[in-house]
Amino acid sequence: MAEHKHGSMNIEDHEKTFAGFMKWSKNVVIFAIAVLIFLAIFNT
Repeated sequence: MAEHKHGSMNIEDHEKTFAGFMKWSKNVVIFAIAVLIFLAIFNT
């Protein structure tokens, strides 16, 4: 069985994926807030 050494794994792809997920999440939240503000302003 292979020995695992803490901190030896390449996590570059994981970091890129997480950064993309956070950017996407932020954009979705901003869009949702903008839609709610639009609906509140033009509510009749």
